[in-house]
Amino acid sequence: MTAEVPRQFSAADNCVTVRFATLADANRITELGAHVFAVTYGHSVEPRELRTYLKESYSKSSIIKDIQDGKKDVFVATNDENNFLGFAYLTQGNKEPCVETFERTIELQRLYVHPSSHGTGVGRLLGEAVETRAREQGFKNVWLGVWEDNPRAIRAYEKWGYKQVGVHDFAIGSVVQTDHIMVKAL
Repeated sequence: MTAEVPRQFSAADNCVTVRFATLADANRITELGAHVFAVTYGHSVEPRELRTYLKESYSKSSIIKDIQDGKKDVFVATNDENNFLGFAYLTQGNKEPCVETFERTIELQRLYVHPSSHGTGVGRLLGEAVETRAREQGFKNVWLGVWEDNPRAIRAYEKWGYKQVGVHDFAIGSVVQTDHIMVKAL
């Protein structure tokens, strides 16, 4: 991926910058990802299994690998004070049976916003950056999986134009949860 000038967006009363992640962002993505995942899912998973999942998915080495992966675009959102507000992943090549009939699909794999920034437009700005990048790469549809017990996220995605097309299982240790699969035409 080539370096680009950060895009500036306004959200609430702050200026929010959404840009591609760099290796220097790995620690903050690790911390925010583990925090948001634990807050969102922690009550539904055994603590030992949650720790194991977080260690595998949100270790610094795992995040560095993601940032360096040519099939992933990782975005971060910061404000004027350089506070880390959120991040999102756009991932090529993941297969999902529910979207096989859609033309040129790409996955919005993660979109995490710090709880203190919920409702401020940061998620929407990250989503717009992901969709812009997907269009630039010639994709026609973006798909995502969102936990069925996360109504706030589901409402946001619906507001942004995503439609549910199916479901799939998401396992965290011995716990199997159901995700809604949603698609948006670009």
